[in-house]
Parts: sequence; C-alpha cells; structure tokens
Amino acid sequence: MSRDIFKSYDIRGKYPTELNETTARKIGASIAQFFKEEEPDVKNIVVGRDMRTSSRSLANALIEGLCTAGLNVVNLGVVSTEMMYFAVGHYQYDGGVMVTASHNPAEYNGFKICRKDAVPVGFETGIERISKLTSQYHPPRGEQLGKVILRDIFGDYKKYVLKFASNLRHLRIVVDAGNGMAGKTIPVVCAGLPMEIIPLYFELDGTFPNHEANPLKSENMVDLQKKVRETRSHLGVAFDGDADRCFFVDEMGRIIGGDIITALIAKQILEREKGATILYDLRSSWIVPEEIKASGGIPHRERVGHVYMKAAMREKKAVFGGELSGHYYFKNNYYSDSGMIAFLMVLEILSSKRVPFSNMVSPLKRYYSTGEINFKVEDADEKITEIAKKFSNGKVDYMDGVTVEYIDWWFNVRKSNTESLLRLNVEGKTQEIMEKGKKSLINIIQGKMV
Repeated sequence: MSRDIFKSYDIRGKYPTELNETTARKIGASIAQFFKEEEPDVKNIVVGRDMRTSSRSLANALIEGLCTAGLNVVNLGVVSTEMMYFAVGHYQYDGGVMVTASHNPAEYNGFKICRKDAVPVGFETGIERISKLTSQYHPPRGEQLGKVILRDIFGDYKKYVLKFASNLRHLRIVVDAGNGMAGKTIPVVCAGLPMEIIPLYFELDGTFPNHEANPLKSENMVDLQKKVRETRSHLGVAFDGDADRCFFVDEMGRIIGGDIITALIAKQILEREKGATILYDLRSSWIVPEEIKASGGIPHRERVGHVYMKAAMREKKAVFGGELSGHYYFKNNYYSDSGMIAFLMVLEILSSKRVPFSNMVSPLKRYYSTGEINFKVEDADEKITEIAKKFSNGKVDYMDGVTVEYIDWWFNVRKSNTESLLRLNVEGKTQEIMEKGKKSLINIIQGKMV
C-alpha cells in the first residue's frame, strides 16, 4: 500500500497496485475507528459505489472492514456520489463512503468520505488520521460485528432533486453520461418530465470505451457538441464518472465555462434570496462577483476544492457556490455539490427565459480567458515563487498558489490537489491582453528566457 493514495480530498490510487481489496478492508476498519474517535455513538455508515470494474469488490472489502470494526453499513449499491451525500443528510446517518475515482481513467479507484450531515472529510480533517490508522492496522478482536442493510434510495432522491426545478417546459437535451453514473440517474430523474433526452453513452461501463468521463478535457466534449448540432437540441450536458459534476454546451455546441454557469444560477437564486452570500472559486472569471453584486448578492472568493468550498459555505451560510471545475454547491442540499440539481436548475432557467441558451450566456462573456492549462514541472513550489517575484508589481495573494491581479488582467497559478501538475488560469479584458499574459507565464513555467 502506498501512502500516496491518501489525497487532499479523498483516497485514490491505481487498482490493484496501489489500492486493492486487502487495502480496502484495512481502510474500512480505519475509517470506522476514526468515526468512533470523533463520535463515540456512531452506528450507521452509508456505502455507495460507482460502475468501475473494481468497485464491487472494493466496496465489499470496505464494508467488511467497517462491519468488523462494529459499524452497521447501509449499502446503497450502484449510485452517484451526490446520492451518497443525499442519503447521509436526508436519512440522518452518521457518515458515508463512496467507492469511486470520479473522473480518473479506468485503472483508478478510491473512496470519498463524509461525516454526519454530509460534512466532507479532507486530509486535514480526517484522511491523514485514517492514513496513520491504516499503516498501523491490526485486525479488530472481540468486536461485535455490524450488520449490512440494503437500501434503495432512488425514489426519495428523485422527489428531492425535483424540488429544485418546478417549472419546466418541453426541451430537447443531449446528455453525455460518458458510460458513468449519469447513465443510471438521468433516466430515473427525468422520467415523466416534459423533455426529450437524447442519450450518449448511457451504458454503465467502467472501462470507458468511448472517452474518459472527464468533461474538463475538451476532447471528451466533441461527441456531445456534434450531437447537439445534429439534433438541433436546446442544449447539451456532460457528466463526469460519478455524476457529481456537469458541463454544458449551448444550442450551437459551444462549451460554456463553469464560472458562467455559476453566474447564471447565482442570478436565478438571488431573485428569490436577495442579499444572500454566493461562493465562487478563485479561478472564476471577474464576471462572477460582478453579476452576484449586480443581482443584490454578496460574493465570496474561496480556494479550489470541495472540502474548502463546503467548509466556507457553512461558515458564511452561503446559499450557493460554484467552481470552474463544474462542481455546484447548494445550501439546501446539505451544502453539498450536485450535478443533477445544477442540471435541473439550468433547465428551469432556460424554460423561464424562452430564448436560446446562447442568448442567455453571451452577455456574461465580457472577458477573455484561457481556461485551465496544465503543466508538469520538477518543482512546483519553486516555480510559483519565481512567478510571484516576477509579477510582484501587481496585487498578489497566496490563497491558493499565487494570484496576481492588474487593472486589465489577472492570473492564478496553483498546484493540483489531485495530480502532479501546475495549473494556470489567465483572464484579460481583451483577447490581446490575455494572450500576452498567457505567453509570458508559459515561458516562465517552461523555463524559457523572457
């Protein structure tokens, strides 16, 4: 077992070399011990799994570890990650574990963990402790075995998410499930609604035979874009592997950034909740805080990552939050992210405006951005320090990596929390300004003379 599988947000590694059934059993017992240390009266833990080829056996081993350590397990079977969060919050269970590697390639798998009320467990708030317990693992002795309870939550989940979108008109929508969990959840939730769903890759297949279930990569959006244009659909949406994130394209097949969607949903929510706080991650366009303020809300900028966003959501009592990566968080969803709720809310916005999707988003495209560009570097910290020094004449902050802001452009460079990469985002008031900043930063990152 490699300690490298214990990440900032979750436990994740290659199967079976880094993560296997033996490891999963130990991790299950360690999670149980961690929960007991935090809350001695803990009894019932939810476990769900995605469609990856290793998920069933890893889930069974994890459940065995949890039960051996004396906890009862509510086994949800094959569900999306957000359904696990829903189950923990809605039924008031003591915590939950989802067996998934989200958008990672087929050879990966892992565990996402949350406490009571769907509060996430990150490295600083529990994963580091679970790592230590796993490395010191000894089989429990004399413990009373927990029991396994099977539970189907799809009916309750559907009723719950449909409360977020009550006024839908007939729409034609292309949905790319990427052979991931949306292929199971979308047919259930959308059955009976006034819409025509044109499915792409709805067959659950953890080998991802068509493309990676990672909509952040533009090459994985090509089939969706083509199908939207072919079918003259109102919009298209792509979900990641565990269906907690979604990305949209307009009726012309053009990709819409997650920050634009954040601004769109924020405006809709602020019509009902004037003065509310809305969170956005620091990679987001200037357009997001501008639109939040214009709609009577209070914008709050936060570092990247669901663990940090959810903590800030609770602290600020924010009603909504969005990330460039396609995570959307809702106060009325136990402060958790939900691709399905974001999808339904966008459909409701489109239903109420009765104009093409492109007409709705074009006023929000006032700036020019690179999107996220990834680099492999030998020493990420050294490179960030070098960049901060080079651009020290701007407004500099170190909330997450380094962000430098000027009057007509800004950028953020940060280390990935999930991969060995340096990530760059640049935005400018004109295409020319953005391109100039982008070129300068890429030259520094790649070690070229500037």
